[in-house]
Amino acid sequence: MSAVPAGDPSGPTSGSPAQERALAGLRERKKQRTRLALIDAALELFLAKGYEAATIDEIVAAVDVSQRTFFRYFATKEDVVTGFLAEHDQVLGEALAARPASERPFTALFESLRVVLRTIAESDPAEGARFRRARKVIESTPSLMAAQMARYSASADALATEIARREDVDLEHDLRPRIVVAFYLAAVKVAFEECARREIWDAGTVAARVEEAVTLAGRTMRDWV
Repeated sequence: MSAVPAGDPSGPTSGSPAQERALAGLRERKKQRTRLALIDAALELFLAKGYEAATIDEIVAAVDVSQRTFFRYFATKEDVVTGFLAEHDQVLGEALAARPASERPFTALFESLRVVLRTIAESDPAEGARFRRARKVIESTPSLMAAQMARYSASADALATEIARREDVDLEHDLRPRIVVAFYLAAVKVAFEECARREIWDAGTVAARVEEAVTLAGRTMRDWV
């Protein structure tokens, strides 16, 4: 008789396909719980002590895991914050690729943004709290603001590439995809900065303010340019 209890994830993996899928799902959920626990602990420490003062040792101690576990999920301390928000960029990119080919570029970007904003606004309370804390940490930390600008740059390249593909133009010789993406991202950046200036951190309110700003940007492009 096996000494491993039935259903123990550490035991033999020669069960049925359904059991294998169940175990794989269990492992993924456990990994996600650990990752979120590290993010929550890090954000709490960053807000309490300051980003520069908080250490990885303190983060892993708060979750009772090893540094090795931390680096399994995050390349650096900075990645805890910027990586969490970069997930929104992935959602935006996927939404843009799925937009109807007939949509004008700025409209496609705006409608894709709505998907991201709904994801933020409709998130559960814990996710909303993470978003709020992450924004506070970034806005109060110059080094993270610089990292945020690098994230914007990477996002701009990806979005411009997708707009060029949709419009069937050569990004190497046609600046229009980069121009329309830069205009769109500038509106988003202005909205986030305005929320920070007014100390608006609630995910739903931030989402509404960003949507208002991008709508205004579209009108400004038509009326002032």
